[in-house]
Amino acid sequence: MIQTEGLLPKLKKLKLVWLAGIFCIYAGMAQAQTVSGVVTDEQTGEELPGVNIVIQGTSTGTATDVNGEFELDVPNLNETLVVSYVGYQTQEVPINGRETINIALVSQAFETDELVVVAYGVQRKSDITGSISRATSEEFNKGSVVNPGQLLQGVVAGVNVTSASGEPGAAQDVIIRGVGSLRSGTTPLYVVDGFVLNNSSIGVATNPLNFINPSDIESIEVLKDASATALYGARASNGVVAITTKRGQEGATRMSLSTSTSWSTMANKIDVFSANEFRNQVPRVDGTLEDFGANTDWQDELTQTAISNDINFSLSGAASDRFNYFASLGVQNQEGILKQNDLSRYSGRLNMSQTALNGRLNVDYHINAVRTENLRPNNTSMVVDMLQLNPTIPVFTDGSPTQLDEMLNPVQRYEIYLDEAINNRVIANIAPSLELIDGLLYKLNLGVDYSVTNRDVQTSPFALLEGLEDGSLSNSYFKNSNSLVENTLTYNVDADIHSVNVLAGHSYQEFFLEARSINMEGFSNNGIQPRYQDQTSTQINPTNKFASAEKNKLQSFFGRVNYSYDSKYLLTATMRADGSSKFGENNRYGYFPSFALGWNVTEEDFFNSSIINNLKLRASWGQTGNQEIPSKITKLSYSESRGGNDTYPLNPNANNLADYPYGIIFTRLANPDIQWEVSTQTNVGVDFEMFNSRLVGTLDYYTKISDNILLEVVPADPIQPTSTFWTNIPDMEIQNSGVELGLEFRGGSSSRDFQYSIGGNISTINNEVVNSPYSVLTTGAAQGAGQTGATINGYINGEPIGAFYMLEFDGIGPDGLNQFVDTNNDGAVLEDDRRVVGSALPNLLYGIQLNANYKDFGLALNFNGASGHKIYNHTRMSIFNKGNLASSFNTTDFATEFLDEANTNSNTVSTRYLEKGDYLRLNNATVSYNLRPELVGLEGAISDLQLTLTGQNLFTITDYSGYDPEVNTGTTIDGIQTFGIDRFTYPFPRTFLLGLNLTF
Repeated sequence: MIQTEGLLPKLKKLKLVWLAGIFCIYAGMAQAQTVSGVVTDEQTGEELPGVNIVIQGTSTGTATDVNGEFELDVPNLNETLVVSYVGYQTQEVPINGRETINIALVSQAFETDELVVVAYGVQRKSDITGSISRATSEEFNKGSVVNPGQLLQGVVAGVNVTSASGEPGAAQDVIIRGVGSLRSGTTPLYVVDGFVLNNSSIGVATNPLNFINPSDIESIEVLKDASATALYGARASNGVVAITTKRGQEGATRMSLSTSTSWSTMANKIDVFSANEFRNQVPRVDGTLEDFGANTDWQDELTQTAISNDINFSLSGAASDRFNYFASLGVQNQEGILKQNDLSRYSGRLNMSQTALNGRLNVDYHINAVRTENLRPNNTSMVVDMLQLNPTIPVFTDGSPTQLDEMLNPVQRYEIYLDEAINNRVIANIAPSLELIDGLLYKLNLGVDYSVTNRDVQTSPFALLEGLEDGSLSNSYFKNSNSLVENTLTYNVDADIHSVNVLAGHSYQEFFLEARSINMEGFSNNGIQPRYQDQTSTQINPTNKFASAEKNKLQSFFGRVNYSYDSKYLLTATMRADGSSKFGENNRYGYFPSFALGWNVTEEDFFNSSIINNLKLRASWGQTGNQEIPSKITKLSYSESRGGNDTYPLNPNANNLADYPYGIIFTRLANPDIQWEVSTQTNVGVDFEMFNSRLVGTLDYYTKISDNILLEVVPADPIQPTSTFWTNIPDMEIQNSGVELGLEFRGGSSSRDFQYSIGGNISTINNEVVNSPYSVLTTGAAQGAGQTGATINGYINGEPIGAFYMLEFDGIGPDGLNQFVDTNNDGAVLEDDRRVVGSALPNLLYGIQLNANYKDFGLALNFNGASGHKIYNHTRMSIFNKGNLASSFNTTDFATEFLDEANTNSNTVSTRYLEKGDYLRLNNATVSYNLRPELVGLEGAISDLQLTLTGQNLFTITDYSGYDPEVNTGTTIDGIQTFGIDRFTYPFPRTFLLGLNLTF
């Protein structure tokens, strides 16, 4: 039973409270004020639709309509409005009692003093004295992009980005201002949101930056000269790439969704003989034709139209300058044009920044978690098969793959072969900073990078081919960890016309790499994959195990002074001391200074030009180091051996060496005197802006000299306890010099209906090895039966790195065999007749970017190219020969170029297989349409809707006969990187992509 006594008075009281609340709400609304106005472009006066206008410190806001007009209710007329719009500078506009406010926004095209990321901080562009190139998300390459290197290709002067192959996520060479080392490769130092990455392998031959979702990147700075890189010291000799991911922007909160689907096919087929041509050509070379009656194009049969999908969702926002956030989730699945090839990435990122204590305390937080799954075919075998298999062989017989004599049908290989790697990686760093007193800032940066990779490479048992009956499995495990602790103090002083910024810091970084692998053979042919079976080690099929671990530490002390006098005269000086556990106790620390001067000429009273809006001269000198050498090479190492005279004959009943105990031998001698490789760089440059900042450019000339070159060499004295030892090569240098020019012009109609920009960059690179005591240090050598070890290119005194060193082909002689030029005229063609006949490194790089917008339509084109280099076509040498054709293997017409050539002629390394590598490529073209939400009834639901169509690798102008001139599939020799060799390269794709971008 419900008790009603006393309920009525309570309801009356509740009614009074409700009425009082309603009165207060109406009273508050009565006190609210409405502010209205129009937002226009400062230069043209054009009204701007879709501009975000938010009350500072809140999420309350609105956006301008199609006429640029807005209305916004504000609590009072003392608030401040934050006005932001893509392509324009964000403004804070105090209301100051006004009810009508007209706002003019300044285009970023005229923003000449943007902030640029430098080592351990940011600087105004006008204060920078080093050579730094910056690319923002609007300037990146578009399309199906897996890693940051692809974003920069052709965009930044002095940076040569080449992919090893067309495989999704393939390894890349990123070369900044030339190659400056024998062993450390070309990889620059990567810094992501202030965290310094380690370039160690993650256990699979793909790009180590595949973990970064390109959609999360806001900008990339490339630090090129020593003034810009010296503060990173021991790892900066190849340059520094600083990646900044997105963060929340002040204004309305934003949700963004981007999704795309792409279709990829082989961009360029190699013109091998068709089945009918093959039937005619084999008898012409006196071969034995094996005709199986089919007409098979193996390049078509073993490739596919690859379908890829990419979905990214992000949340971002900021509450004034006190808190901002950016969170994203991304899923990318990219198929390769070879079957059984797939790269999938699942990524999540959270970036946050918050201030407290009246702005004196700020905490930045970044975390990125990524899972990458990589499925790869047996690339080399597949490419060999698609080029040389008899085109008259049917792919299938009676519904099953056709069985081949002593060969595996490549379709069958797809079924029994598997190479799958799964990488899980987490990178996180937190950076609290506290302003201790006015101008003095302390910052702590704590970070960790943890990566684990499991990889299975297996061949399932196949009873129909000898050698594959038992199956095999290689299981590998790689674990990388990288921890960082940095402490910095920064002091800023601004006194009248003097400005001083002083930085002092300490860094400690520890790296740990663990690797294990198990190799097994002998599995049951029961339909279960070997990786899911038991296997017992036997004498016939033993199980082999391998394990290793490396731990390295790097401790650094560094400092920098920036001084500006009246914003005219600029000085930067830095010093870094690096101590690495990789070096011996006598030279554990290296010291790397730099100095730079700048002169803002336009700040001078005497400078008065209506054409030149900004002019700055720069000059710098500095040194950076290189510690990318194998661990422990300065320390003594032993091993056990029964070989030669290494055993101890202690057993009088012994019948062979196996009955003697092991002896202890040296495998490496201690050398605590090994020194750091050092790169010394000088740079002079000029930055300029003209015609009301519509033409922006930069011009640099640089020289970079690397010395103290580290190398593993063979002792001159044959009686030594070890076969090789590590040392610095006295007086040997690697010299690089060149000129870099970057230009961009922006223009358009006065109504801003039509806007365009034309940009480009061009770089020259002169590379030379000086004072080398060796006749040739081989970097590229031939592979294959009868070819292994023959020098193709290397380091030669007075020549560029990657100089091709070989015999000069002079046609076919009367005996049907190769003829070569007798270059020394001694009457015989021997090894001393080899000559330098070109370089694998281009001496000219260039890129062109065209962008145009007409109302809601957009067009973006990106070209890139290189010239002055050559490519050794190892594929031609290995399989496109007359002997193979006579044996009923397919070739191109290269094999029949000389009708009088003998079928038994050898494939000798020579200029016969050397080709020009020059090319010009339309890297990508994008057509976009910004669909106004109000046109489709979505006004108020979404703020931006964009449709895009992108084509990648649309055409390449080149004389090279291989799949693609952007190639390098050679191998390292004794740890020295090779360049410019094309050996059975995974074909490059042509891609078309449809995309949809939504902003809520």
